[in-house]
Formats: sequence, structure tokens, C-alpha cells
Amino acid sequence: MATKIKGQLRKMKTSIKEGVANYEMNLFDGNESHRIPMNDLLGKRIELEYTGKIFDIHDGALIKKSYGQGYSYKNFIKLPECDSCILSPEKCHFEKGTCRDPQWGEANCMIDHYVYLSNSSGLKIGITRHTQIPTRWIDQGAIAGIPLVVVPTRHLSGLIEAEIKKELNDRTNWRKMLSNEFENIDLEEKREDIFNQFADIFDNYEAEEVEDGVTRISYPVIKFPEKIKSFNFDKEAKLNGVLQGIKGQYLIFDDLVINLRKFSGYEISFEY
Repeated sequence: MATKIKGQLRKMKTSIKEGVANYEMNLFDGNESHRIPMNDLLGKRIELEYTGKIFDIHDGALIKKSYGQGYSYKNFIKLPECDSCILSPEKCHFEKGTCRDPQWGEANCMIDHYVYLSNSSGLKIGITRHTQIPTRWIDQGAIAGIPLVVVPTRHLSGLIEAEIKKELNDRTNWRKMLSNEFENIDLEEKREDIFNQFADIFDNYEAEEVEDGVTRISYPVIKFPEKIKSFNFDKEAKLNGVLQGIKGQYLIFDDLVINLRKFSGYEISFEY
């Protein structure tokens, strides 16, 4: 290990190259973001050490505790991106005039959203902005994903998802995902089944069918963990080990995994 960079953790930046998820560590030093190619560090020893400081990812304020993956409590209860309708978009209240920030809502929620199927720890229904495919699938550790329909607002995608998730799972079992336990699922066949079963729902919300094929994703992993134990910076400051893999927003070591997204805003020293 020869290089050390200190900065505030952010969600790893992802892309897909020739079917393989590509990751960059994202550390913000207060002025700019530093990107470190993580796929290149596979099989090498790295160290992450928490300095004890947490910074609000919205305004940079030093805070004692993080809410909603990187916010002060003040911002957590006032920012639109932290509102309950982000997790439950069927509860969108934009049209009632009570959006926390209508301008933010226009830019982020009143735009095209996809309803999709993915295979992460099993068959899953989900939604995402049109700009977030395949990023959304990589972030959840999906090995494959396929769009179902596109609608013009987040609210409509949430209403459709709320109906379909009565029959399908909408969560990823992160332990199964990190153990590389998954079913062989024909997503194109499942898409046809969904179209037939929920045709009335799609018609009611004027959803437009998306005919894109399946996106398949593999991950940079040497070895998946046999037993999964989560590392927590709130309990221990230093994590040192050989990087065995990356999947979702997790770094995988021999006997530990860490969800970097959970610690957004935490200041760390990263040595590699």
C-alpha cells in the first residue's frame, strides 16, 4: 500500500463495460471528488480508516449522527430527496401542492420513470428514473434486469409497482445477493407473464411498453464470502484486508463485507 487519500464517502460510481460492473471509489474532500478505480484493486490489500467525523452530504456541515445515509436530522426532515414518498412513490403529494421543493420535484419526479424486473436475490419488481439504467441494477447487485414499461412521472411508476408488488417481491435480500445465491430466471418470459396479468393496470396508467432486451451483469469478485459479517464504522474505526470482490455497493473481504453507501458522509482515510 503506497497511496493514501482522505475524504468523505459517497456512493461508488458505477458503469458497465462488456457486461462487467465497473466501480470507482468516490471520496469528496470538501472541494472535489477523488475517483479511485476499484476493479484494479481486486486481490490487493486496502485499508479504510474512519476519522470520527461525519459531514452532511447536502451542505457539508459537520454532524454527530447521520440520517437517511448522509444527512443531518434538520435536512432529513426538510429535503425533498428524504421525503417518505421517495421510498413509497405511490404516496407522492406533488399535485396536492405539498412537495417539500416543487422545483426539485419537477426535475426529479416529473420525468420518465421505468418499471422493471430484475434478478438480484430472486425476481424483483422496481422503478427507477430513465437515466438510472443500468446503474440502479448494479447498485442492487442484480445479475440481470429488463424494463417493463415507461411512464411520465415517478408517482405513476409507484402506483404500478404498488399493484405488482402484491404478487412479486420488491426487496433485495442482501445476504443472498452477496452469497451469489440466485435463481435462473427467464426475465423475458416473466415480462410477458406480467404484461398478461397486469394489462388493465398498465392501461389505466397509460404505460408505454418498453421492448428493450435483458441486460446481464457480472461482478468483479474473486471469492464470495461463506459467512457474511457486516463491518460497521460506528463500532470499529479501521478495516484492513484483501479486497475479494465488489457487488452492489458492497466491498467484499475474506470474512467481512461493508456497504459503503450506508456510510455516506463519513470521513475516511483510504490507503491502497
